[in-house]
Amino acid sequence: MLKKALAVAAILAIVGSPVFAFDAAVKDAAQEKHAADNGSSRSLGMALGFGLAIAAFGGAISQSNAIAKAVDAVARQPEAGARIQGMMIIGLALIETLVIYMLLICFMWGAKIV
Repeated sequence: MLKKALAVAAILAIVGSPVFAFDAAVKDAAQEKHAADNGSSRSLGMALGFGLAIAAFGGAISQSNAIAKAVDAVARQPEAGARIQGMMIIGLALIETLVIYMLLICFMWGAKIV
């Protein structure tokens, strides 16, 4: 469990670190242009980074659980393998759609970060 927690913390640190680098690179231009929005854009960037990381992590966990259950079901009843595979693929597509929605939200709100 500790390894999973450390892996999640490392992923969040990697995803969130570009926000600080971007903020430091354009700090002078941002202060002149949006003096009042500097703190809110940093928090928006962090929120988008953490949201995308959580969505990707949740999607990966749920997809692995779905695949494991489908493989287990096929192992128990091989003659139903085609139906189980079809339902699994539809379920995986729906799970992945939720992660893609979060990525789309990040692209839409990412233009507000400056």
